[in-house]
Amino acid sequence: MTTRLSIVSYRTPVHNDWCPGCGDFGILSAIQMALADLQIPPHKVAVFSGIGCSGKTPHYINAYGIHTLHGRVLPFALGAKLANPSLTVLAVGGDGDGLGIGAGHFVNTGRRNVDFTYVLFDNGVYGLTKGQASPTLPRGMKTKSLPKPNVNDAVNPIALAVVSGYTFVARGYAYDTRYLKELIKKGIQHEGSAFIDVLQPCPTYNDIMTKEWYGGEDRIVDGKPFPRIYKLEDTGYDGEVKSGEPEEVNAKKLQAIAKSFEWGDRIPVGVFYQNRFVPSYEERISANIKDYRTNYPSKQTISTSDGRTIVSLDDIFKEFLV
Repeated sequence: MTTRLSIVSYRTPVHNDWCPGCGDFGILSAIQMALADLQIPPHKVAVFSGIGCSGKTPHYINAYGIHTLHGRVLPFALGAKLANPSLTVLAVGGDGDGLGIGAGHFVNTGRRNVDFTYVLFDNGVYGLTKGQASPTLPRGMKTKSLPKPNVNDAVNPIALAVVSGYTFVARGYAYDTRYLKELIKKGIQHEGSAFIDVLQPCPTYNDIMTKEWYGGEDRIVDGKPFPRIYKLEDTGYDGEVKSGEPEEVNAKKLQAIAKSFEWGDRIPVGVFYQNRFVPSYEERISANIKDYRTNYPSKQTISTSDGRTIVSLDDIFKEFLV
């Protein structure tokens, strides 16, 4: 008989420091609920974060938490997963952290297809440093903290993830916590690199893309707000690769990229692209290191009980003797 884990297992007594109404609360709850639904033991979970408001997320999850460097959350997360593939690894970070200084890591992580999940907190501003325009804020927008409209074009996280090689690419909305929970569960269950872009209002610094704006309260149809956000599956959209044939893969990628540019009056959420036929990085390593699955780095003994190394480099040095 198995005991079902309670969502309380993933909550900590630490007081949250985010602003009232911040989308971070919804994303945190969705992660906690996803882990509880999947019944993953807390000691089998490692959550990594970068710098920014989202950086405190691991502080509020009762699992292993690692608060890393600005833009470097992905190398830390990938290193942990490859050292201990039995862990469920999640990386979390803001759009500035992941698509600004961390953009190079974002692209190269997609190429590897390591089995982990990356949740991007996307609010269009650098909230922790008082609201500067982030890489996802469209050109011409002027939020309350900007003296002049943004002069840079925006990065499209969904399109960038698809062309970089992520094999599960989705988008959620922070205030639809239950739907976001399901997307995170699918990302965790996917064997390969999963990327989930989460749209989240910043009530303190982004006064344009607000809860009311996403909810369509600025436009009334038949006496009711007409929400901008809609679910892809409600339209019959299917982003999953069924055969793995190159022609189908390319068609699905092009479909996802085209849909990702739909923004403004209507904004889709859901799974844009999923390809289960690409071997994970762990599979690729196993092809070269035969005992990787049973003797991965975190299981190897490298020192004695008193801390003395048992690793010898003598054989390597002999190769350089002349």
